[in-house]
Order: sequence, then structure tokens, then C-alpha cells
Amino acid sequence: MSARFRIGTSLAQACQDLGYTGEVGYQTFLYSSEPDIRALLIFLAEKLPRHSHEDAHQPAGKSAVLQREIATKIKQQLALPWLPPSCRTAAAKRSQSLCRLHRFHVQPLSLAGDSSSKSISPERKEYWEKYLPFVSMQLPHAYSLAASLLERNTSDLSAVQEWEAEWKSQGLASRLSPEEYRSRKRQRLQKRIQDQLRQCRQHHAENHLPGPSTQDLVDMLKTFTVEEGTDNNKGSRFTHAQKFTHRQDPQVLTEQMQRVAENLPKKDTQDAQAEQEELSSLQQQIEHIEQDIQALAESTKLLHLTINKVEEEADKLQKQCDEKANAVKVKKRAVELLPDAENNLAKLQVMVDGSKQRMASLVGQWETHRVRLADEYSEMKRLQQEKEVESSRWMKDVRDLYDKIRAAADEAKRKEDLYKQLVSEYESLPKDVSRAAYTQRILEIVSNIKKQKEDITKILSDTKDLQKEINNLTGKVDRTFVVTDELVFKVGSTFISFSGYWFVCTLTCSVLSPAKDAKKDEPVRKVYKYLAALHENCSQLIQTIEDTGTILREIRDLEEQIETEAAKKTVSNLQKILEDYKAIKQENALLLSRMRDT
Repeated sequence: MSARFRIGTSLAQACQDLGYTGEVGYQTFLYSSEPDIRALLIFLAEKLPRHSHEDAHQPAGKSAVLQREIATKIKQQLALPWLPPSCRTAAAKRSQSLCRLHRFHVQPLSLAGDSSSKSISPERKEYWEKYLPFVSMQLPHAYSLAASLLERNTSDLSAVQEWEAEWKSQGLASRLSPEEYRSRKRQRLQKRIQDQLRQCRQHHAENHLPGPSTQDLVDMLKTFTVEEGTDNNKGSRFTHAQKFTHRQDPQVLTEQMQRVAENLPKKDTQDAQAEQEELSSLQQQIEHIEQDIQALAESTKLLHLTINKVEEEADKLQKQCDEKANAVKVKKRAVELLPDAENNLAKLQVMVDGSKQRMASLVGQWETHRVRLADEYSEMKRLQQEKEVESSRWMKDVRDLYDKIRAAADEAKRKEDLYKQLVSEYESLPKDVSRAAYTQRILEIVSNIKKQKEDITKILSDTKDLQKEINNLTGKVDRTFVVTDELVFKVGSTFISFSGYWFVCTLTCSVLSPAKDAKKDEPVRKVYKYLAALHENCSQLIQTIEDTGTILREIRDLEEQIETEAAKKTVSNLQKILEDYKAIKQENALLLSRMRDT
């Protein structure tokens, strides 16, 4: 459950990173509802590329086709019922029998290279063309062919990838061609091998070569060595059949003696007893010799250490002797010059003055040369820096070009694989479906969309007409109220004036100032009040109708939301979430208990 929760959370985070504005979380994938999933899929479908370039993460190429074919074959084999061995057909035996299963056993293969290369010798080309056996004939078992080819292909690909990585990281920085880089690397490797072999040889010589104190051991070992071309050595066939040297391993020598003894023809009892006695004596002598060799090897190591120390002390003493000899030589020369000191001092002064003059002239010459060399050095340094900057720029351009070439090659390869995949998918599609059916379906979809657009346009036009009519009626009501207001005042004043003797005056007043009459005359005032109340009631009625429509729309929206929430199965999802929460708590408690136990 915890793993499912993490995967759902990561999917929700990925959708949010893509810009999905709707509500999305782990519950969207664990307890999905149809509207949410539909909206999410529509959003993801809109995020797919709509141009000619395809998604780089889409599996394409021969591997995808091969995987689909493998999955198809596996499904076909799983769909077949299991049959007992006696009832199996040939196809069932191939799919259900275990006799065709083998281990992944790899054998080395010898494959022909690129014969068009100029670095390949003619002899090797001739061997590849005439004498190199087929791959199937190089293996002892036919079932190891696929494993060997897969292993060889994997090793070749890994070698190419390692060479490309090394060339990009170290080869380009060395500013050498690939051939020069390979030759220099080969030379370094050969030098390292030679140094290792030289060290091993010195170590072997220090540990195994006998010194002056091992001469007796060498003489004793020579007595057991059979030299070629001598007939004076007497003994049995066993002593003449095996050569014994001090460099051979005693255990190996004993095994060889035993094998030779086992391969000898049968003899009489006396010869067998003699050979057995001789074999036992030889084994005892071998054990004694092995012990002596070990002791002598230890003593040889100690002697070598002592010799090294003595040589170091001798070198130090030789250096001290050379220093003292030089000091004595100088003092002896000074003592020889003491009897004629004045003349020698004058000669020495002349030599010193000449040396000073020569030093002054050399200083002047050096200063001239130094200035010229300093100028040349600064100029060469400037040129070197410019060359380094230019070489760095060229190196960067070469790397960029190499990356572009690599990207273009990868893109071409990917497009080629995609083309092959699409061709294979096209070939696998059924050919009995005509194009007219798809065209008819497309035309029906287009006609339905056109009809829906016409309906939507008609509804919009009806809505606009209705809105215009509502606006006209509203204006008409306002204008009618104003006119009615004026008519009520006039008619009311005129009607009241007919009952008295103020006919002319009241009519004149009602025409000139009807509001004033309405304030003075009670009937007119009541009529005006009823008219205002009627207008207000009508306005309230209209507002009530509008509010009713708004409420009805809100009711419909709420009903749609209720249906949507009901489709989301919020209650059941909440129960599932609670159950999952309890399961996660149990898993956490179990993990804590395991941690405490450990």
C-alpha cells in the first residue's frame, strides 16, 4: 500500500508539473472516477506533440517490435492448455517440453573483421576468406550459439562505448589523432608489462637463485640429474625416465614420479620392491632437500639485506673519502705555493683582474643576449597563448561538432527504427477494411460537429433576441410608468374639477402643476400612491422572477455537482482511504517491530 501511495503521489506531481490545473492527487489514480480520469486524459492528450517530431521516450525500433512479438508468442503459448506428454503434438512438444531448455553457456568466437581496412595484412584476409570456419562450426554444442553471439555482441558494444567515452574525456584533450592515441596507450601498456616482468624476475632471483653457500646443494642436486648423451648413469628405468632439477616444485615432481611409476609395465616382484624402495628414498631426499631449500632461502634473504646495508654504508664512506680527497688536494696546492708567496700572489692578482674583466664583458654580453631573449620569450609566450586560445576554441568547436554528429546519428537511427516499426505495424494491420468506411465515418463525425455548431449558433441567436426583447420590455415599462404618472395627475384633477364650481381654475392648475394638485387633493393623492405601489410591486415581481431563474440555475448547477460528486464515489473512496491508512499503519508497526528485533 505504501508503494502504491508513493507511485500515485509521483504521478500526481508529474501531472501538476505539466501544468494541470484541476484537482489531482494520489486518490485520483487509486480511487479514480470517470470524469476526473477523462479530464486528465484529455489534458495529457493535448500535451502530446502535434508536429512531425515524436516523443523521445516512446519505445521504438527493433527492440520494441521484438518485445511485442515475444509477448504475442508467450500469450499464444499460455493460451494453449497443458497436455500430458503422451497426448502432445509437435507444436505442444516444442512449447511445453523441457528437453529443449539449456543453460546460458558462452564459448569464445573468432569472427572476421572489416576486410576493406588497409591496416589488415593480406595473410589475415586470406585466412578469413578461405580457412576461418563458420560460427556454428566453432562451437562444440549448437545450443550455445545464441548465448555466444549475444555475449560477443555485448562485449563489442561495450568496447565501442568505452572507447567513445575515453576519447571524449581524454583523447580530445591530448590533441592527438585516434591512431596516435592508441599507439601511445599501447606503448604505455607495454612499458608497464615490462616493468612488472622485470620486478618479478628480480624478486624471483632474490628468492630462488642460490648464492655461494648453496654450492653443496647444487652439487647434490646434480647427482640426481640425468644428462643427455651419457651412458655411465646406472639405475632402473624410473631413474632414467624423469629429469630432476632444483628449480622444479617437489610436489609436482613427486606427482610426475608417481605417474611414471604407474605407467611402467609390470615387472617381477624384486624389481617392484627395488623401485618402491628407491621411490621412498627419493621422496625422503626430496623432503630433506625442500627443508634445506627453505632454510637457504631465508638465509639468502638475510644475506641480501646485509649486503644492501653494507653497500649503502660503502657509498656513504666513498662520498666522504672523495670530499676529503678534494680538500687535501686544495690544501696541497696551497702548500706548494707558499715558498714563492709574493710572486704567486701577484700572479693570482693578475688572474683575478683578468677574471673580473672577463666577467664584466660576459655580463655585458649576457645583458645584450638577455634583452633579446626576453623579447623573444615574451613574443613566443604571446604567440603560445594565442595558439592555446585558438586551439581551445577549435577543441570546443570539434567537441560541439562531435556532439552534433552523434545526436544526428542517434536521431537518424531512431527515425529509421521508428520507420521500421511503423512499417511492421502497417503490415500487421488488417487489409480487409476499406478506406471508404473510414472516410464515411469521418464525414459523419464532421456532419455531426457541423450540426452541433448550427444548434449552438441558433441557441446563441435566440438568447440574443430574448435579451433584446427583455431590454425593450424593460424600457417600455419605464416609459409607460412615466406617461401613466402624468396622465393620472391630469385625469384625476380634471375629474375632481367637474364636481364643483372650480372647473376652469382646477383644470388650469392641473395642467400647470399636477404634483401640486396631487398633494392637495386626497383622491388624486391616493391614485398616485396606488400607481407607485403598482409600479413597485411590478418591479418586485420582475426581480422575483429573475431571482427565481437564478435560483433555478444554481439548483441545476448544484444537481450537476451532486451528480459529479456521486460519480466520484467520495464516500466509498473515503472508506477505502481509511482502510489504506490502517494498512499503512500496520505496515509501519510491523517494520518498527522488525527494526527493534534486529
